[in-house]
Amino acid sequence: MADLFENPMGLMGFEFVEFASPTANLLEPLFERMGFSLVARHRSKDVVLYRQGGINFIVNREPRSIAAYFAAEHGPSACGLAFRVRDAHQAYRRALELGAQPIDIPTGPMELRLPAIKGIGGAPLYLIDRFEEGRSIYDIDFDFIDGVDRHPVGHGLKLVDHLTHNVYRGRMAYWAGYYEKLFNFREIRYFDIQGEYTGLTSKAMTAPDGRIRIPLNEESSRGAGQIEEFLMQFNGEGIQHVALLTDDLLATIDSLQLAGVPLMTAPNAAYYEMLEERLPGHGQPVAELQTRGILMDGSTDGAGKGGQPRLLLQIFSQTVLGPVFFEFIQRKGDDGFGEGNFKALFESLERDQIRRGALAVEG
Repeated sequence: MADLFENPMGLMGFEFVEFASPTANLLEPLFERMGFSLVARHRSKDVVLYRQGGINFIVNREPRSIAAYFAAEHGPSACGLAFRVRDAHQAYRRALELGAQPIDIPTGPMELRLPAIKGIGGAPLYLIDRFEEGRSIYDIDFDFIDGVDRHPVGHGLKLVDHLTHNVYRGRMAYWAGYYEKLFNFREIRYFDIQGEYTGLTSKAMTAPDGRIRIPLNEESSRGAGQIEEFLMQFNGEGIQHVALLTDDLLATIDSLQLAGVPLMTAPNAAYYEMLEERLPGHGQPVAELQTRGILMDGSTDGAGKGGQPRLLLQIFSQTVLGPVFFEFIQRKGDDGFGEGNFKALFESLERDQIRRGALAVEG
């Protein structure tokens, strides 16, 4: 995708997401059920690389590391993320000049020093410019496992589409300013979602390259809702969910379900009965979406006049790492975040909170 606006940091998409857990052997079985394969091990640290398509998940099991301390505080979680950049040294220098806080990542002999700055919740945000096949950070710092496909297809997940940050009330402007100042992100969507009992606001930020999307979520003033619950369980701000892109969501979900990945329950039948009214001429198999619990959003303006509908299909896992979950998404010409589904999804999450006793309701 061409640059949307000036790209002074040379951003080129997500490079990896780093995970850690205070409980051993929690992350690896989950990622394998999600279709990821162990493809490489770090040469000197207890760090492994799981991969599916173009998605890199780093599992950091190194004791007394930044990742270990993060997991001790926050539980099993995404403890770091990496952006691809054209020139890591230039991007790092510019970030520091603009006030970013450096994070020193210890390295061993013959290893790359990965420049990193302090990101959401204190997690490292790495800047990576070594990603060409054969010359990547993985080729230098890792040993690939013999006989294993280096780019496994798995369940058909291709890329990290976006990842969300849940932030304390009043902090959305700070984090929006962080990404705007350092990376020239722009706000492309703003939502104010009100459920029956609680609410949230969401500011969707997108990088100049169009490939890095980070929605920021903040609790509304209405009370102890989902964002507040996350912040309490997580012990702070952090990555609430990671959205993974596929070209065939129906097939991907069938594979995920067979593998035992727990998914959110479907909305009620009325949601699917209203799809034709909400998106006339969408042309999608509603019965197949409903049996899998897949949500649909977008626009069909112009459909039937020779134009194609712009659609987004999405479904969420249940919380699988403490309060953290995953989203599985297919884009058919729509660049949104399923805002038309937000209220339906929000209210279903609200009902789940009430069922679990996490949200008290009078009457």
